Amino acid sequence: MTQRIDASTMTDAQKAEHIKATVLAAGVTLRTLHPWLRYQNTIGASVMLLSLLGMITSGVLYVQGVIPWWVCVPVTTIFASFIHELEHDLIHLMYFRKTPWANDLMLALGWLARASTVNPFVRRKLHLHHHKFSGTESDLEERGITNGERWGLRRFLMLGDNMLAVVLRPKTMVKATKAYIKAQKPATAAEAKAMGRQQLHAYFPLGTIYYALFHTWVVSHAVLFAATLLGHPLTLPASLQEALGYLDIFAVVYALPCVLRTFSIHTISSNMHYYGDVEARNVMQQCQVLNPWWLMPLQLFCFNFGSTHAIHHFAVKEPFYIRQWNARIGHQVMREMGVRFNDFGTFRRANRFRLDAQADAAVVTPAQAVN
Repeated sequence: MTQRIDASTMTDAQKAEHIKATVLAAGVTLRTLHPWLRYQNTIGASVMLLSLLGMITSGVLYVQGVIPWWVCVPVTTIFASFIHELEHDLIHLMYFRKTPWANDLMLALGWLARASTVNPFVRRKLHLHHHKFSGTESDLEERGITNGERWGLRRFLMLGDNMLAVVLRPKTMVKATKAYIKAQKPATAAEAKAMGRQQLHAYFPLGTIYYALFHTWVVSHAVLFAATLLGHPLTLPASLQEALGYLDIFAVVYALPCVLRTFSIHTISSNMHYYGDVEARNVMQQCQVLNPWWLMPLQLFCFNFGSTHAIHHFAVKEPFYIRQWNARIGHQVMREMGVRFNDFGTFRRANRFRLDAQADAAVVTPAQAVN
């Protein structure tokens, strides 16, 4: 139980510090009650190993005909969601801080399991920058997953495909990349160009291979379907039919779980974070808790991200399973301090922080915060 404090007398910085202290204290208490939680490296490595084995087992069972595709895809996606949370924690050096090679190995294994994502060694800088400048123009990580975009068919398509998120809005991504590089304050023009090249090749090589195979699969089936629909079905040569069969397996055991997980995490993340009219480094304006019952199908495939990720913005060093375990305590103190819960208007406002267009000059107090 947290001590009642009058949030109306506190600055946003004081509120954020109070939330952080409360969440960290809850973590200390939990580790005292359950000493095994102190073996953080072992827990992280075990989750990685079990998740990889789960993904492989699910795929093998599908190939052997034991389970159908509609079982394989969601099961594999759930295991991949654990790895995504691990990658996030690894970026913050929550595991194997004193043995960098082990941390790097886990990052590499996580990327192999989810090749649709940005190279995690590139993402590390992007994500740490995100924490400092969340919701501002230079927040390239969130802009990359459609945060700040108005809703429509284009945003819907971009949520599950990172390449479409670039191709369908090149000017936006170029502008965001330039803002990110400028915020890094490169010492020379050469350094700035090197940063630009790094972002340009952020998906190379695994992501490049993944999207080439996935888009080939999509286009192939689209052409075959269209031809059949038009009354001129195509008969592929045996070699192409065999190749398409392998692509079908790739789609079920790997690509479709990537799409489902990406769509789920990007829908949740891009709408629980605010964009465009937030104060830099003001954690109270960076995100909300987004956990209505009707989002549970998406939450299932991103480890309840909408409910727990906001806690991370206040207490950065708590691993994902501790955040989930202590979510009730975190939510209680966040409500007391005026953090928003289930601000569905963010879908209408293209993720702007202000509650409505008529309230541009208004100051949102804890009493006005959405609960």
